[in-house]
Amino acid sequence: MKKTKVGIIFGGKSAEHEVSLQSAKNIVEAIDSDKYEIVLIGIDKDGKWHLNDQSSYLLHAENPKLIQLNKSNDTIALVPGESTDQLIHASDALSLDQLDVVFPIVHGTLGEDGSLQGMLRLANIPFVGSNVLGSSISMDKDIAKRLLKEAGIHVAKGFAYTRSKRNLINYEEAVAQLGTPMFIKPANQGSSVGVSKVSTREEFEAGIESAFHYDHKVIVEESLVGREIECSVLGNADPKASLLGEILPQTEFYSYESKYIDEKGADLAIPADVSDEVTKRMQKVAVHAFETLQCEGMARVDFFLTDDGEIYVNEVNTLPGFTKISMYPKLWEISGIPYSDLISELIELAIERQRNDSKLKSTVWDD
Repeated sequence: MKKTKVGIIFGGKSAEHEVSLQSAKNIVEAIDSDKYEIVLIGIDKDGKWHLNDQSSYLLHAENPKLIQLNKSNDTIALVPGESTDQLIHASDALSLDQLDVVFPIVHGTLGEDGSLQGMLRLANIPFVGSNVLGSSISMDKDIAKRLLKEAGIHVAKGFAYTRSKRNLINYEEAVAQLGTPMFIKPANQGSSVGVSKVSTREEFEAGIESAFHYDHKVIVEESLVGREIECSVLGNADPKASLLGEILPQTEFYSYESKYIDEKGADLAIPADVSDEVTKRMQKVAVHAFETLQCEGMARVDFFLTDDGEIYVNEVNTLPGFTKISMYPKLWEISGIPYSDLISELIELAIERQRNDSKLKSTVWDD
């Protein structure tokens, strides 16, 4: 049987470049090699696409703090269209073999914000994860939370400011509305990049400055007191939710380093120690949030569960981490889908969506 050719795109220009390398490494190691032939495409921090060999695509692969993309001499470009020449060698424009599907595991800006997804759509290549709309609105915490709130889902109270409205950000007004401590976040970043927990005017001003380094829009948000619970969602038209996991941070909040670098930065309670009733409620909200934000394929829904039993959605991540300490695959493991099978199911969901999309008419005229 002919193997399905899977392009794994990883790296990227975002602040989460190194996390993406770790995710790619785990997927490569776990993918069913009897069913899939992989093509490794590493994006460096300048945005160049490199065709990599599986034996040498990473440097310092076992050290999350030092891991690097091993840039190849074979850079490639993507050509939109429906021909077999989707990818070409940049040096001579000769085509690569056609990919059957792409697994984009580029976290953060230009990876999970709809940019890469739009490029893959133009090239008519099926890809794992949400389409352009679901990716872009989920990435923007401001827009996502407005939609979730409209759908009746609880979210933290907060305010968003674009760079042009920076002069309207006022510490005293924020304290009056949100109390202290507060969180300050770039609207379009993930994994706690650029996030600050602040209690004083000095910390507030520094947090605003830091957040604007990463995005043109920032969010000032109340601090919710509650347990940090996560749920994995899988599917297209009929998504399903995993069992729950709980983050038990060993630092003041669940930072970038705690998530992806320091294995002792947080304990993971998998499954979370909650009742069946709470589990079912949170699974229902997870699927509701997934569908509200037009997600497809996969997403990890992050919650706060307060002492009085209220459920708040903190974030919906459409390209969750696949590192060895990442919640998304771990939760499906305990829910009955082993890592390798999970990758296969995600690939099949991507192909299914492309097949359904191909049935749509692209012209008002009959052929």
